[in-house]
Amino acid sequence: MQKDIRLHGHLGNGIEYFVLVVGTEAYQRYFFNIVQEHGELRIFSPGNEFVLGPHGVAYEGNGGYFCEYMFGVEQPPTDLSKPDIINRLVMYGARTDAERGAVRFSERTTGTESYDTIFFEGNAVCNYFFFVHSRKLPRRLKEQQEELVRLLGKALKRSPTVGEERDDLLVSELYPLLQDPAAQLFIVKLINTHHKDYRDLFRSLYFRSKKIADDDFARLVNLAATHRIDRYQQERMRIDVMYRHPLNRRIVDEYCNILVACNGRNEINPLDNARLNRLKTLSVRNKIPGALFATLDELLKKGRYVQQAEDEEEYIAETREILQGFFLHEREIDSSIDRVDMLTLLRSKKRAVSTRDHRFDQLMLDFSRDCDEKIRDGADPMLMEGFSYIITYLDRLDTTMSLIGQLAFMENVRISEEMLLGLVEHKAAFDNLAKGCFEELFLRELFNNPYLGHYGRLKMNTLLEGIDQVQQDQQSARQLYIRLSAIDQEERLSLLLLEQVRLRVRNFYSTFATKADQDALRREVNEELKARKRIKEDVPEPLFLQTVKILQTEAGYLQNLLPKIVAQKDVAAREEFLASSGLDRFYVEELEREYYENNGLDIEELYQIRQGLS
Repeated sequence: MQKDIRLHGHLGNGIEYFVLVVGTEAYQRYFFNIVQEHGELRIFSPGNEFVLGPHGVAYEGNGGYFCEYMFGVEQPPTDLSKPDIINRLVMYGARTDAERGAVRFSERTTGTESYDTIFFEGNAVCNYFFFVHSRKLPRRLKEQQEELVRLLGKALKRSPTVGEERDDLLVSELYPLLQDPAAQLFIVKLINTHHKDYRDLFRSLYFRSKKIADDDFARLVNLAATHRIDRYQQERMRIDVMYRHPLNRRIVDEYCNILVACNGRNEINPLDNARLNRLKTLSVRNKIPGALFATLDELLKKGRYVQQAEDEEEYIAETREILQGFFLHEREIDSSIDRVDMLTLLRSKKRAVSTRDHRFDQLMLDFSRDCDEKIRDGADPMLMEGFSYIITYLDRLDTTMSLIGQLAFMENVRISEEMLLGLVEHKAAFDNLAKGCFEELFLRELFNNPYLGHYGRLKMNTLLEGIDQVQQDQQSARQLYIRLSAIDQEERLSLLLLEQVRLRVRNFYSTFATKADQDALRREVNEELKARKRIKEDVPEPLFLQTVKILQTEAGYLQNLLPKIVAQKDVAAREEFLASSGLDRFYVEELEREYYENNGLDIEELYQIRQGLS
């Protein structure tokens, strides 16, 4: 029957110790003595000794020490690559063979460690030492160490009872592994009570709301000063506690796993980088300290480069990041697409459309295929709901861009009340992502477009004002439709009038500067258009005068200014005319093209003048 004896005490330097002796004959053996004059506690068995002194420990024989890894400490690559390894194990006399990548043992197992070193190199709060007495162990120390690693190593490196400080469970796990009913297992547990006080206070404060108030931080500062805890140890404990918060751990572990995988390939490819960046984004959303990721970057990146496509733009990388992060649901990480993410995707889509970049659509196709494959293989069908959410907004973007583009730049566009109601719905959906989102995506850049003409600008202003009024129930979609239809009808009449007036001026009027000439011209145009059944009522006088002004400005440009611009390649004079004349840029460019063709000029020169504008 397994029995154990426990010895507990405190040293005068804030170190608390527990000595556990486990074995069927534990009560029948003398295993410790106290050296009063040196202030030492000596634990021993045949061939083994462990001494607790005022400033540190001394040991000889077999065994070693172990502790739970603190987050962010340096770990051997073999430990990092195995997520189930959570504890640090150091055997006396062990050395790493750099060439073979294996551990080698020697007969020299005697050593000393100061308490500062133990809690600096190991866990800041709790560390264990152990040794074993068993007649089944080999006689040579080197072989004893190899045998102990074989028997206990796997459990010591993987057991969660180490970090939980569940000594009873730890003993019940380890002792049967010795496979010797007569064996004795000696475990010495050391706790730095000063560090433990600091760690426990920080944990209670941080776990309450994932943040530390100023008053609470002052308590931590005072406690650290009282116990003389150096800043490095404070930081180690804070980072370790923050990592162990359940809401932080999943995200940080996944980040670590990706980096470990990249470590094996010695590179971080765009897909991995997208996932890493997405996890960092989620960390901000979940108030996870950036120090956790900085610690892992320092440990694992170590100069490894990000392998990017040669011409990959930042917005494509951002799109990849969001889409790849979507699959983090499989790791039980909430990486759902929020409003900021969706707005980023919409901006990326808009950028891709404006630059004719098909990589965005390819990423969406790949994402759709991956969703289908994962659902087919048993993933959560909620993946498809998330995908549908993205597609719905991208479809809204395409529909809205198409309709607004037609209204702004195309003539004779037919609209309907249903289209306007759809726009009202789309605007509400976009503005739900962020205030002013609709204007940002569709109107701000549009109003800065030099090719937006007079009627296009008038329709856009009317549309924006009207949608707001419909949303506020100040007018109906029908009334907005009537207003836009009136502008559309005026635009059609303006184009018809311009064509007809230009034709009559060229054929019958050498000048139309006088009021009499203009009145005669207006009567003839009205009669002609009525006879052709293009209008029922006379053309409004303001619209006719506007047409006359356009033709006068056109004549002055073609006869006086354009020849000088062509001869001198005067880009500035052309731009000044476009800014002051009130003529639409499309219209002026068509006049210039006809001028070059009629005069047999090289059209390439015109293109060069236009390019000089930008």
